[in-house]
Amino acid sequence: MKKATDPRHLARVLALQYLFSKDFNINPAIGDRVQYTQDELAKIDEIDKYDNDLFTSIIDGLKNDVSEADNIIKRYAPQWPVEQIKKVDLVILRIAIQEGFLSKITPPKVAIDEAIELAKDFGGSASDKFINGVLGAIYEETKKEK
Repeated sequence: MKKATDPRHLARVLALQYLFSKDFNINPAIGDRVQYTQDELAKIDEIDKYDNDLFTSIIDGLKNDVSEADNIIKRYAPQWPVEQIKKVDLVILRIAIQEGFLSKITPPKVAIDEAIELAKDFGGSASDKFINGVLGAIYEETKKEK
């Protein structure tokens, strides 16, 4: 059973917060938005130890693969255009897809479980079900392909 103090779980929390905040920095010319670094977020959250390699892998992977992750979301949640998905749910989906399906740094079932936990902690009342449905569909399809 995972613990809230697990360094890998905490890396995902920081990645979620980091990516979520970047989504709202739409117009950098305004300059009124604060962009936190991973270390600043860790300090704010009082996180002493997290898996920096996992954090970096997620962030760097999504810098390169965000459009690929979004295309996967579009394919498996066609009734939900990416621009209409709640921002926090979208970031959680992107993290899980990057981690479990694109870069394959974590087994898909673990990435799905972690995404559901993040959705319960940070998303809305139905976020965990939505995320489970999308990621479950991706998992089932990739299982068939193997």
